[in-house]
Amino acid sequence: MVDVVVSSVALRLAELIEKQIRTKVNLVRGVENDINSLSNELNTIGNLLDGAERREFKDKSVKDWLRKLEDASYEMDDVLDEWNISIIKLQPKVWPFIPSPSLFFKKVVIRHDIALKIKEVKKQLDLILVEKDRFDFVTSRPIYASRESWRVQTTSLIDLEEVCGRDFDMENVIGKLVVGDGRREELNMRVISIVGPGGIGKTTLAKLAYNDSRVKNCFELRIWICVSNPFDEFGIANGIIEGAGGSKPNTNQLDMLLQCLGNSISGKKFLLVLDDVWTEDDTKWEPLKNTLKHGGAGSKILVTTRNQRVVVMMGSVKNDIHHLGQLSHDECWLLLGRIALSGKNREEREKVENIGKAIAKKCKGLPLAAKTLGSLLRFKNTLEEWEDVLDSEIWVLEEIEVDLFAHLLLSYNELSPALKRCFSYCGVFPKDTEIDVEGIVTKWMSLGYLESNGSNGGDWKVRGREYFDKLAMRSLFQDFKTCGDRIESFKMHDILHDFARFLRNNGGVGAGTKKTSCQTCNPLIVSDVEDYRSLLNSKELPDPHLCDCLARVRLLSLRRCGLKGIPKEIKKLIHLRWLNLGQNKFQNEDIKYICNLYNLKFVWLDMCQLQEISSKIGNLIHLIHLDLSYNNLLKELPETLCNLCELETLNVDGCESLSRLPQGISRLVNLKHIYNSGTESLVQYPHGLGELTGLVTLSRFVFGEKCWSELGLLKKTYSGYVFGDEVAEEKILEHIREAELGRKKHIQELRIYFSGHEILVDALEPHPNLQILHITLSDGHRLPKWITSPLNQLKSITLSECTHLSSLPCLGKLPLLENFEIKFETVCDSRLEFVGREFLGITTTTWDLLFENCSSSSNTIAFPKLKKLQFRNCRGWREWEDITAEEEHSTAVTLMPCLTELIIRNCWELSKLPHRLLRKASSLESLHIYGSTQLERFYVERKGQPWKSISISHQNPHFVIKHF
Repeated sequence: MVDVVVSSVALRLAELIEKQIRTKVNLVRGVENDINSLSNELNTIGNLLDGAERREFKDKSVKDWLRKLEDASYEMDDVLDEWNISIIKLQPKVWPFIPSPSLFFKKVVIRHDIALKIKEVKKQLDLILVEKDRFDFVTSRPIYASRESWRVQTTSLIDLEEVCGRDFDMENVIGKLVVGDGRREELNMRVISIVGPGGIGKTTLAKLAYNDSRVKNCFELRIWICVSNPFDEFGIANGIIEGAGGSKPNTNQLDMLLQCLGNSISGKKFLLVLDDVWTEDDTKWEPLKNTLKHGGAGSKILVTTRNQRVVVMMGSVKNDIHHLGQLSHDECWLLLGRIALSGKNREEREKVENIGKAIAKKCKGLPLAAKTLGSLLRFKNTLEEWEDVLDSEIWVLEEIEVDLFAHLLLSYNELSPALKRCFSYCGVFPKDTEIDVEGIVTKWMSLGYLESNGSNGGDWKVRGREYFDKLAMRSLFQDFKTCGDRIESFKMHDILHDFARFLRNNGGVGAGTKKTSCQTCNPLIVSDVEDYRSLLNSKELPDPHLCDCLARVRLLSLRRCGLKGIPKEIKKLIHLRWLNLGQNKFQNEDIKYICNLYNLKFVWLDMCQLQEISSKIGNLIHLIHLDLSYNNLLKELPETLCNLCELETLNVDGCESLSRLPQGISRLVNLKHIYNSGTESLVQYPHGLGELTGLVTLSRFVFGEKCWSELGLLKKTYSGYVFGDEVAEEKILEHIREAELGRKKHIQELRIYFSGHEILVDALEPHPNLQILHITLSDGHRLPKWITSPLNQLKSITLSECTHLSSLPCLGKLPLLENFEIKFETVCDSRLEFVGREFLGITTTTWDLLFENCSSSSNTIAFPKLKKLQFRNCRGWREWEDITAEEEHSTAVTLMPCLTELIIRNCWELSKLPHRLLRKASSLESLHIYGSTQLERFYVERKGQPWKSISISHQNPHFVIKHF
């Protein structure tokens, strides 16, 4: 973990030396040799850290040495903060350059202070460097160079009496192994995979399947190979040959070995278990895989791994992957109790049973934890000893470190230094916290954990997401919440959380909360600041009081603390990179207290009732993210905001009174995202907006009668994920075309609020890559012609207030549409009366042609991806045209095969549903009816009986109709 801090400090040191030369602000005269020596020493130590960090969990002296190095590195980082701030303060562009004795004296004092601190850190680092020699560290070994000696080979032998639960999992895996005997699709070899975190029971499940009588009877050969790491092709091949009854050949040539392997399994139906696979290198697996195809039809390979990437590499398809979950609390207690209560009499068992069940809950379904705690409790005979285990953090128990964490260290040691740091940082959150992915990425970025790729460092958000994906794929996170295919939040298993805390504590067994001389702050807060440089649980702060013991904090959250002002002490926290002050009540002048925290990269001041922003905000030149959203009385932003040349995100969502953006906005050359939804007072935009060629997000852009030419400002914004709120009011086609919406292939969302001539809405045609479309036609008119193009990649369409729309257009041909909604604010606005078959994209002529060619293999699908269909407040809607009986039973056309949810709300005049059409939608699971009087009369029995299921008789057994 220290690796990231050391490399970060070395990089910052080089950057500051270059910056000092560039700005001609020399603050470190007299210590040039010390600085160069520091740089060399940090690079030297960096080359040793991989080996050192692998030894820290076995050798306490190495752990202590690494802790000293980490502390010294952080101290040097703090000094670099002060050095950087001093350069900023003394640059002529910040301070008017008027030579004066006071400025000269100030410069000398600052220079002397920094030089002394550099010398002091240099002295500490010299001692640490001398001390390293007694450890005989090896320079930069490959990550797979050594394996922990305790890791023994697994075998296929199992004692069924020791297994608790897993009946469902066993049947699932066995079903995948024995299914399909003799079927054509089973001629090819299949790879079945069991995936899960360390200690979850993957090997046990594989043993259960391997030794089941059904599996034994299904395969001519059964072979068990413990693969582990490194992936040894020669050892694996030799093991398979011997398992098949052959003799290990005397050769060191892989080709000859594989030929022998192919001969030994040729034509024989085999089951090969590859337990504990780690490698993601397909070049090592491919030769073996190709050779194994010589086996008989129906042969299977069963793989156990912690890493989803391994599964993909080895060729398992989605249906052949079994994600192994946790045991129940009762199953954990059975497993733990079987070990812990062994040899105890009935009276002793009854005395500790309730406490034992509570301890079992701490295992959170992890079998290895249950076994480890059971072994620990087996030798504890008193109630007090059991209670002590219950009240202890798992990671301070010595047996847990030796027996459980050793298994988790296997996964941990496979990570790069940066990934190690990112994973262990997640222990800063309380257990069972739902962790936002975008939020954790900003924290990693603030702490320097996201290594740069290339000279420009690349996109840190993309890199952070990649880091998260790598950790998630290794089963280190769980309980994911997604939006589409994107994970938005996750949790950590309690045992993995304890492991992360253990990694950061660095104190070894029995080390808990660190001692502190502070009599005011909670020791847990001080511990988090020291271990994580973070204070995120602000409710633990008194007042809140920011005392000197928090001076080294880099991430601080005082969100929702009920503050009536920003604490003045915050200006002492000069090392802050990340600050969340949202949802408090501040005075305008309070902002000045954070405007000299020059190292800030991320700031949240949302919902703080601010009316203006201090011009000193321009001092925060390293700011990347600024959130001022939902300050309803904020009218303008200071021009000094344009000094923030590193700013990437500006959020002013919900700032209803904001009337203008800074005129110098073109100076924000790195600005990518402007979130400005709900800024109705913002109707004019600075011309500099058109110079922001890197702009990706603009939530709202208004043009109309008085500012129609401003649409042309968007011509240079070549990329964008969200583009919003187009309001067209005049016949200015040339300026609409000048925006070149059709060329902006990265735009993902477009909102059109339109009240002009219909020819103009046709001119607003976006690139086919558009994903989400919202259209509001406030004065009526038809929909744009381009909306029905089958070239569109639209996934969601929402039509709102389209008051003159009497029928729906042909949308059934859109290949990727997943959600369609038509709605009106009130039930009085709707003129939609009829939804015909043209909505499906299939006309009568189309049906006729299909019936004439019904023998052809071609098949037409209407709404092939549609999952959700909604009609809201369509008061005048009277008829939804059904298909005929002949059409219902035709195989020539498929209708809405993915539709799972249909919502009809406040559609008063609709009296009947299209039964045949809905039966054709074979995946439909739920039909929601809200406030639709005629439908109730037709479908609901008198006396409050449930809906007549016979009315639709849907073929999906899970189909339900809900009436509210």
